[in-house]
Amino acid sequence: MKRANTLGELKKSGYKSRSIKEEIRENLMQRLGENESTFQGIIGYEDTVVPDVERALLSKHNILFLGLRGQAKTRMARQMTQLLDEYIPVISGSDINEDPLNPVTRFAKELIAEKGDNTPIQWLHRSERYGEKLATPDVSVADLIGDVDPIKAANLKLSFADDRVIHYGIIPRSNRCIFVINELPDLQARIQVALFNILEEGDVQIRGFKVRLPLDILFVFTANPEDYTNRGSIVTPLKDRIQSQILTHYPRNIEHALEITEQEAELEEEQKSRVQVSDLVKRLIEQIAFEARASEFVDKKSGVSARLTISAFENAVSAAERRAIINREKKTQVWISDLAGIIPSITGKVELVYEGEQEGPYQVAMNLVDKAIRSQFVQYFPNPDQLKKRRNTGKPSQQEKEDNPYRAITSWFDKGNHLNISFNTKDKEKQVQLYQVDGLHALVARYFPQANELQSALLMEFVLHGLASYSLISKKIFESNIEFKDLIGSMMNLGKEDDFEGEFDEES
Repeated sequence: MKRANTLGELKKSGYKSRSIKEEIRENLMQRLGENESTFQGIIGYEDTVVPDVERALLSKHNILFLGLRGQAKTRMARQMTQLLDEYIPVISGSDINEDPLNPVTRFAKELIAEKGDNTPIQWLHRSERYGEKLATPDVSVADLIGDVDPIKAANLKLSFADDRVIHYGIIPRSNRCIFVINELPDLQARIQVALFNILEEGDVQIRGFKVRLPLDILFVFTANPEDYTNRGSIVTPLKDRIQSQILTHYPRNIEHALEITEQEAELEEEQKSRVQVSDLVKRLIEQIAFEARASEFVDKKSGVSARLTISAFENAVSAAERRAIINREKKTQVWISDLAGIIPSITGKVELVYEGEQEGPYQVAMNLVDKAIRSQFVQYFPNPDQLKKRRNTGKPSQQEKEDNPYRAITSWFDKGNHLNISFNTKDKEKQVQLYQVDGLHALVARYFPQANELQSALLMEFVLHGLASYSLISKKIFESNIEFKDLIGSMMNLGKEDDFEGEFDEES
């Protein structure tokens, strides 16, 4: 269909003006009626946040997304542009995307008075109808709304009393657009007050000029609950003018978390073909985020972003890839020991409380990995705690010995044997080392008879880490290797051994 190039052609085409909120409402109604998805790639919000947003848009409300970092608040705002018409007409040369049928500035009105139906128009794509501003303490009213431009006044030889010397700010320039202010509480209170009239009346007033611009904008604000106490607050009259406040949240189960990481992680094709990542490892990485959100050492007000698991997943794959390159292996998998390589992804993504700072970021990160292993272990193998409770009631009976699937493994370590696995060990060599432990392969074969050789080896390594997390054996992590030993001997020798820089003991 040919689009109109002049005001006269636009009138003949039968085009009817709509406000942006009416436009979004009608397009959303059509999508809902056809059972189309409103927001693509937004996982875990299908029954919570998305319905709230849809109700707000149907009500033609401005929206405040309130939630911790990494909860897809800005992403949802950006996707609202998909609910806009593909193109809308604007008056050519207008600074604020004026509707040819409803001009609001002196420039547009004079242009139409001069050229009439020959007034030139252009078409604005919906991708250009989005504005975004990160609220920072240095943002001024002039940035957002506008100010008098002395250079324009000098060039046009106009006095400061002439409204043509106004330079519009980012909000008027977002007329007929979706405009987002991220981290709203960071705006100074006096700047927030300047937004009152825009939200209530839909217009702006600049430097005392008698100019009133009825702006047509869908406002979306985002805020972190932490900001209300730590950095600032949303002034009450402004919050009262934002019609819908929608609470966001983190993934509520691992299945949703897995989907998010799978969708967002950026891996090279070479990495995908070279490194295999098992479902077990993926679940361990996601569990780390769940453990962090519940940890007494992590600041719950700050939150733990989904970016932690995305970065951790990418680092885990890279750790395996690096080892494969060093060992000249064409194929490999992410082993449990490779999770030592994701520590930088954890320490950089969590805010620690005082007790966590005392513990140290590295130690907290290692504890989170250990807790994730402990939590996931019982999803694959019997709970060692139940066996320890039986053992602590007295001397175990012969039947209890037979019922303990870990007895052969722990007995092997009790005899003074130990296992020392380097982070850069070749896959074949690691499998040989794992098979040295009595009962380890038999245990995996008992519970996972269908597992292939590589899967069995990974599960065997997982068992060792799991038993260490339940304090049935000892695990120490050094700079270049992991050592598994018997628990009692390790505790007795703890004071005799030299200290190693970078050492981590599961029993400490």
